[in-house]
Amino acid sequence: MTHPVVPQIIELASPLAKELNLELVDAVFQTNKTPPILRIDVRNPNADTSLENCEQMSRILEEKLDLTEIIPGAYVLEISSPGISRTLTTDREFIAFKGFAVTIKTFAPYKNKKEWQGRLQKRDDNAIHINQKGKAIAIPRELVAKVQLGEE
Repeated sequence: MTHPVVPQIIELASPLAKELNLELVDAVFQTNKTPPILRIDVRNPNADTSLENCEQMSRILEEKLDLTEIIPGAYVLEISSPGISRTLTTDREFIAFKGFAVTIKTFAPYKNKKEWQGRLQKRDDNAIHINQKGKAIAIPRELVAKVQLGEE
């Protein structure tokens, strides 16, 4: 479950990332740690995400978070890139990872299954298309909970 401050953090951090020509991919606030950990994943859409990108985002976000006091008390801020084992969300990602192995999880069973593996073919307005050992499968988008890069 998402921590209640995460939407506020995303609202604050997204424009800061944009100023640095980065995309905010994810935000997680782990309150089960002492001190709590705020992890922000950013991606450079034009090149590999560098350590310098993460450092810049860390400096600018830490300053803003301290001013707003969204998070009371001590916390650890971690800025990182999402890495390769990630959820696909944007049209750009679905194009870039065509042919890659993916795992699709659905909200409700589709053809008696809630998890599908195959090679990503495309995403259109109606479905996510995969190839499963030579068989074309179209999973309706309204049923798709998550598409992750994975093992076939």
